Amino acid sequence: MEPNKKIKEKKTFGTLAGVFTPTTLTILGVIMYIRQPWVVGNAGVLGALAIVFISVAITFTTALSLSSITTNIRIGSGGAFSLISQSLGLEIGGAIGIPFYFAQAVAVAMYIFGFREGLQTLLPAINPLFLDIGIFSLLMAIAFVSTSFAFKIQYVILGIMVLSLISIYGALFTNELNFNLEWFGKYEGSIENDFSGSSFWMVFAVFFPAVTGVMAGANMSGDLANPRKSIPFGTISSVIITTIIYISLIFVAALIASPDELTRNYNVFIDKALFTPIVLAGLLGATLSSALGSFVGAPRILLALGEKNILPKSKSLAKLSWKGEPKNAMIITAIIVVIGISLRNLNTIAPILTMFFMITYAMVNVVALVEQALGLPSYRPTLKIPIIVPIIGALGSISIMFVMNVIVALFSLVLIIAFYLYLVKMNIKSSAGDSRSGLFTALAEWATKKTNNLRQEREVRSWQPDLLMPVSMPKELRSSFKLIHSIIYPKGSIKILALRNEDEIEQRNLDNFLRNSVKKFKESDISVSYTTIDNLEFNTTVNTSMQSLNAAFFKPNTIFTSIDPSSSHLSYYDKLYTDTIKNNFGLIMYIPFSTASLAIEKSINLWMTNIPTDWKESFNINNNDLSTLLSLLICRNWKGNIDVHILNDNEELRFTEKDLEDFRTMIRFPKHTSISVKKGDLLANVVMERNSDVNIFSIEKGMRTEDMVNIVNHSRISAIFCSDSEFENVLV
Repeated sequence: MEPNKKIKEKKTFGTLAGVFTPTTLTILGVIMYIRQPWVVGNAGVLGALAIVFISVAITFTTALSLSSITTNIRIGSGGAFSLISQSLGLEIGGAIGIPFYFAQAVAVAMYIFGFREGLQTLLPAINPLFLDIGIFSLLMAIAFVSTSFAFKIQYVILGIMVLSLISIYGALFTNELNFNLEWFGKYEGSIENDFSGSSFWMVFAVFFPAVTGVMAGANMSGDLANPRKSIPFGTISSVIITTIIYISLIFVAALIASPDELTRNYNVFIDKALFTPIVLAGLLGATLSSALGSFVGAPRILLALGEKNILPKSKSLAKLSWKGEPKNAMIITAIIVVIGISLRNLNTIAPILTMFFMITYAMVNVVALVEQALGLPSYRPTLKIPIIVPIIGALGSISIMFVMNVIVALFSLVLIIAFYLYLVKMNIKSSAGDSRSGLFTALAEWATKKTNNLRQEREVRSWQPDLLMPVSMPKELRSSFKLIHSIIYPKGSIKILALRNEDEIEQRNLDNFLRNSVKKFKESDISVSYTTIDNLEFNTTVNTSMQSLNAAFFKPNTIFTSIDPSSSHLSYYDKLYTDTIKNNFGLIMYIPFSTASLAIEKSINLWMTNIPTDWKESFNINNNDLSTLLSLLICRNWKGNIDVHILNDNEELRFTEKDLEDFRTMIRFPKHTSISVKKGDLLANVVMERNSDVNIFSIEKGMRTEDMVNIVNHSRISAIFCSDSEFENVLV
């Protein structure tokens, strides 16, 4: 095609051609002609009615869910795939859409086999394979001419089927009627099992595929002039009309033949019809229309998958011909159909295809349920349905899968999960959003309310490092990036509070640096966010931020700050220490030694001071909880070791070997942790212990930032100084 040659404007279809006709023709299929009498013969009139009502309850709820969602969103091509993707994301949409596409494509081969079996009654001498190839060639020719031509053929088939139904109803006037109806069947079985018996659910499993054509119109969503109007009206009206037909045919079958005849003769409707040839033509037309509908619909699903870059060679699959037809997708579909025909017998995979249809219906109901349960302002469908409708549809679809075949149902679900995991690994992106964020937000809100009902205060057992870091220059975060990662990975979080810089160039540099830093944190699957706030004055800004965040449920619990030892503003951090105590925040002050930083990230010295004499009984080690928790977190991520130094000048506090072992056990230090008890001045002891990569301290009462810098400079080792809030307790 010439690069500058425009694609011909795509033909779009209305409700009758695009939805009602293909849906009706798919529902009124082979089972209606040659299996419904057998269902009545086995289950009786009431049993058959129950089977129809249960079947329709599932498909009608699915049709309602489909219609409701369609009136709320701008549905794209791909029908159910588009609906599921827009609500639950491309991964789940693709995991459902890929097998749904294969089910639609392989179903074409199954319909061809059905058409050929009916045709062989008229042409018994012709080789079945030649018939299959001839039928397929006819289908492909019709589809490749244009979708519009295919739909015109379906009008002819619909007319033939209407005449065939008139002929079946006419049997009431040409046959002796059996008014002694059998209301409750004996479930004698079928010719295939030598009438050794059946059950309600076995008969149900035979009938149910008859009503699973509700997606036939939705698959054409990308070719509809007004899908928001056509899909609901066309699908629902089709389901209602076909349900009335199926119910009426139960009574027709029971009246024109005895239960024994219904059970033993699959062709009761054909043999006793007013005009047999038209019914046979209707049977052939039903299989042909189903094959044609699937052959036209399946490429549209593949086209939609290609448009979202879900499959290999997606750009090629998403191309349209000059007529606006998905030519490449149709060629791929044709190849799959040919492979299906070459297998000659699809009985082994037919149950799996049915399961894929059922899973798709279940997910459509799940989407309706999720959208309605979230109650977001964006959910304003013009067709509103009670929430019980998608619940029935979803549970019914899954239940029927397991009623039909437990093993096949489990295998199908495993296959869907495998597709999902593959697509998650691909990390596909969508330009459009979906409802997952709303879903998780709703779950978070629900969990928050439950937590508040249980206890409004946070439990110390649920503590994890949720940091708030004020940053005014990139170097503050750059120097502490690896340490922050070691503290919060994998379950913690960090919120970065960027203090606005009056210099526009400096501010632009800071913004760029923060974006890259956030990206790096997210690559490690760490929860991170940042915001820029006007910086009137460092302490005032941070203090106001803490006070504001105290009103939030998911608030940070610890201030993290990186201090330049050469800074002339060390007094800021003395005030910060006071403010964190007032606002009940923990405090982590990292002071890197200029040339050492965190060295080889292996050895940690933990300095514990002012431990009370009753620490065992009270489960209280004073202001040493946060520092100890940090040493454990950093040790785990460094895969390093901790040396604990207890500084004890209290004559009343004794540490025996058993006390130290109890101390180790209650805190649950790693196995190779060493614990020693020391006396004397903190600085003097720290200077003597230089074989570590970082020192971790608790901030003692009266200790100033200047004193902390002094410890770092004399020890020549980077240090972390910690102050507890009331939310940490390392002994729990």
